[in-house]
Order: sequence, then structure tokens, then C-alpha cells
Amino acid sequence: MQWQKLKPPEPDDPICCCECDLYQYGCCCDCEDLDEAFNRYEGVKKWVNKLIIKDTFQYPVFGAMAENLEISLIPALLMLPLLLKVAALHYLLGITVLTALPGLVLWYYYATHRKKRRTLFFLTLALYSLAYMYYLFITEILPRGDVSQLQVCTVTSGMIFTIVSLIHTKKGPGFVTAALHNSHSQEDKKESTQVNNGSLQSAASPSGTPAELQTPKEGLGAKWSRCPLCKIMRPPRAGHCRTCGSCVQRLDHHCIWINSCVGQANHRSFLLTLSVFVLTSLYGISLVLCSLCPHQYLMTALFYCPGVYTQSSTALCFTCAWYSSIVAGGLLYLLVAQVLNISFNVTEREAQLALRNKTGQSRLWGLVVDTGDQHANLLG
Repeated sequence: MQWQKLKPPEPDDPICCCECDLYQYGCCCDCEDLDEAFNRYEGVKKWVNKLIIKDTFQYPVFGAMAENLEISLIPALLMLPLLLKVAALHYLLGITVLTALPGLVLWYYYATHRKKRRTLFFLTLALYSLAYMYYLFITEILPRGDVSQLQVCTVTSGMIFTIVSLIHTKKGPGFVTAALHNSHSQEDKKESTQVNNGSLQSAASPSGTPAELQTPKEGLGAKWSRCPLCKIMRPPRAGHCRTCGSCVQRLDHHCIWINSCVGQANHRSFLLTLSVFVLTSLYGISLVLCSLCPHQYLMTALFYCPGVYTQSSTALCFTCAWYSSIVAGGLLYLLVAQVLNISFNVTEREAQLALRNKTGQSRLWGLVVDTGDQHANLLG
């Protein structure tokens, strides 16, 4: 038996082009595009994933949603209600779960932070916590009749304001682009020309302003440095975020809870988000404790509330009050640290670099680091 070598198809061969119409949304591919796609591994992998997803969901819309779904969303959506319900079974289980939960979150943070990769786990956990707490407040606390309509409107307004402020914060921290340096250079040249012309005119006229008071800005271009990773010029106090893969103007830190950097463009909205969230959380916790423990003082109700574990609904709400207190306490610490950094006119990135290089001093029990580089601060 002789093996015959298969000949490649001719360009006019009808087999050269393929068509498929599996579902109501058909597809058509060209031979050259198909060969090019199969020659690239990444292209083939993406094409196969799209084909499998669309074949599973029948429609391209659901296929695109499934393709963009990140696996880190699933633990956040499943872990929170499960652990809170387990913690509501008994107060000893509540102590164990609420003690282990921050440890699990920290472990996941260091696991992802070591690889310098972005994850939606923390943002999903924060948003789902906010939605789940509000859901329990409406379904369990409101029917008890201990909360007025004004108080419900206040909690609802705080939650909406928090989400709106978070969306504004997520718009961007102010990434450094090549066009930024070009526009800055043009402005420097224009200002230098204007200052030089003004100096000549003032020197010529004895009644004008002294020429030595109108000198060009020196060293503005020297303050800009080239990023070794981005290969672009960046302004002073800008930093490169390895998680986002870009340089950010006046980089403070990469916040895992918003899955974005905090920089010059969104620092104010970030502080506003923290402030509104902390105030809304504390107010909601006080309403829940006053409803569950009406005969106890507000400051002691979180530690002693007799009869709260007699019903599963009240036990779950009490456990969620503890969970919200832990989250609010952590964010309150972050807010205080941010305010102190602003008072010293230093960013979190500059503070960490100063501690690493041993050029800064830790003050206020480690809450803030005085680098000594920035001369303008509120605390002197």
C-alpha cells in the first residue's frame, strides 16, 4: 500500500473557505485568518474558549459575560453568608469565625500581593458585604418596628452616597502618559519665554518690578524622571504601581478594596468614600444594637446582649453587627492614617520608602512617618 501525500487545497477550492451556522447567530471564517490564528497559541486558546463558551450558553451575550467572569468572585460570594450563618449558631462559633475571618483575608492578600496581580476578590467582598448588611437591615430589623422612616432614609442615603463616591473613585487615579510630559514641556517653554520678556522689560524701565524677582522657573524639567519600567517621563512624587503596570501621579498606594490605585486624581474621592462608609456603618450598627438589645447601653450591647441567640434571625443580625464593627474599625484606622499622612504632606508610598531606606521617623505610635522632605505640613 502506497501512502499518497496530501496536496494543499488550491485557492479556488471550495473547501478553502468554511462556514458554520450552528445557531441563530452564525459565524464565517477565512482561511488566512484561520491559519494565522492557529499559528498563534494565545489566539487559538482565546478562540477555543470563546467557541466553548458560546456553544454552552447559546448566545454571544452570555458567552461574553462568562468569559469575563473572574474565578476570585466565587469565594467572596459564597464565603461571607456561609461563615456568618455558621457564626450565628453559637457565640463560641461566632468568636472563632470572626477571629479567623480577618486572618483568611490577610492570607489571601499576601498570596495575591506577592504575585503583584489584580484581583476582584476584595472589591467583591466589600460590595457584597455592603449589600448583604443592608438586605438584613431591611428584612430583619425594619419589621421589628424599632426603626423610623427617617432612620431608614438616612441609612439608605449613606449607602447610595458610598456607592456613588466609590464609582467616582474608580474613574482613575491619574495615570502618567507621554502626552503629559509633552504638554508640561510646552507650558514650561511658554512660561520661561514670558518671564524672560517680562524681565527684559522690567530691566529697561526703572519704575517696573526688579528683574531679579522675575526669573524663569529653574529645575522644573530636572525634577521629572524616567520610569525604568514604563520608559516614560513622570512628574515629581509619581510612582510606578506594579499591580496596575502603570505610573500614577502622586501615587499614594494601591488599594485592594477598590481594585485601583489612589493617586492625585482620586485621592479626595477616596477619602470621601472612607468617611461616608465609616459614618454609615457606625450609624447602622447603633440602630441594629438598639433594636436587638433595647435594655442595654449602646457601648456595652455589642459585648453583652442576653437572649440574642434564642432566635436565628436575631443571632444572625447580632453577628453581622460584630462583622460590620470589625470592618468599620479597619477602615477607620485607614482613614486616620490617611488624614495624618496628609497633615505631614506625605504619601503612603513615600512613607514606606522612607522606612525602607531608614530616612524617615515614625511618629504617633507608628501611624505616620515623617520623611523630612516635604516642608509644608499641618503639624510642623
